[in-house]
Amino acid sequence: MKIKRRATRADVPSMAMGDIAFNLLIFFVILARAQDDSHLQWTPAEATNIETAGHSVVSVLIDSDEKLYLNGQPIGEASLESKIDELLRDFAVGDRTVLLKVHREATALRFEPVIEAISNAGGELVHVVEEDRDE
Repeated sequence: MKIKRRATRADVPSMAMGDIAFNLLIFFVILARAQDDSHLQWTPAEATNIETAGHSVVSVLIDSDEKLYLNGQPIGEASLESKIDELLRDFAVGDRTVLLKVHREATALRFEPVIEAISNAGGELVHVVEEDRDE
C-alpha cells in the first residue's frame, strides 16, 4: 500500500525577513568599522651585529606619520605608560620585554617621550631594527 505524500511548502514570514535584513545590516556595519593593521607604514632602522629580542607581550610602534600604536591599536601618548603598566603587571622582571618599532624618519621629539613612558612602566626596552645587508 502506498501512502501519498503531501507537498509541504515552507513559508518564511515577512516579519522574519525584516529581522534577518536588520541583523545582516548590523553585521556589515561592524565589519566595516573593524580596523586593518595593513595601513601602518613602518620602515625599520638598520644596524649590524643584531641579536634577537625573544618573546614580548607589548609592542609599541611609531609609523611614518608619527602616529603611536600599542599592540596594533592607536593610542595617545598620555595613556601609553598606564596601558603598558597594566599589560606588564603580571610579568616578572626579565619577562617584561617591550618592542619599540620606530619609523626611520620619526623625530626625537616623538620617540623620546615614548621611551620614557616604557621605562617608567617598568618595561625592558628592545629597539627593532633590520640588519644592514650589503647587496
